[in-house]
Amino acid sequence: MKELLISCLKAAGKIQKENFNRKLHTEQKESICSIVTEVDLLCDKIITDLISQTYPDHTILTEETGLTSHHSKYTWVIDPLHGTSNFAAGIPWFGVLIALFDNDLPVLAGAYLPMDDLLYIAETGKGAFLNNQKLSIPHSLLKNSLAGFAIDYSDDTASVEYGMDIYRLLIKNARNIRCTNSLVDLMMVAEGKLGVAVNLFTKIWDIAAPWLIIKEAGGSLNHLTENEMAFDLSEKGLSKNYPVIAGSMPILSEFNSIRNVK
Repeated sequence: MKELLISCLKAAGKIQKENFNRKLHTEQKESICSIVTEVDLLCDKIITDLISQTYPDHTILTEETGLTSHHSKYTWVIDPLHGTSNFAAGIPWFGVLIALFDNDLPVLAGAYLPMDDLLYIAETGKGAFLNNQKLSIPHSLLKNSLAGFAIDYSDDTASVEYGMDIYRLLIKNARNIRCTNSLVDLMMVAEGKLGVAVNLFTKIWDIAAPWLIIKEAGGSLNHLTENEMAFDLSEKGLSKNYPVIAGSMPILSEFNSIRNVK
């Protein structure tokens, strides 16, 4: 399964690299901040074909084609091109995300940034690795760290205002703010380059792989407003929003303390 995961990541990454900075046809999906290109669909097809050929009984859930259920305990959760808006704009902040679930938790995960050939792999209990080098998130204070912050369009005014409150909190307490609004932010947390990253609007395919990679690197990716991160692999769960925060345990504890004081 690990070999298949890597093959899928590299195959989709190759398509992305070959098509980067080429003229693309884009279509809007559910909102102005969500688009799809032909490259998303090509990557989706090559990944799902590879998985289906090897494990025809496994369930597959992808951003582009939804849920194909075989009632298996194994589910592959896929974002074939994460950072589509960046990709379409010619900005090299994009890649591939794949997680393999055993029942309701990821047990194997990968992320690939093709422009820099950065391959992140994590297995439950076996650590997280970047190009075969083990990752270990350092402990730091929020004031000594850069913070990532991402928020998308929403017609829910309360959600946007909540996001702005979090943004103000980070501005006042972190060294500075950075954002790619893509898997790059969360992989920088796994590497310890960003001390913390917040994303107010994510779906399961955005965070399933980073959840395990960051966890195995010694950090945590948590739901911002709920006590536990509970992934929903059902058809209904495709539309669920996950506002998340990721970082080292000490920074997340510090962040929660500051937020509670506020």
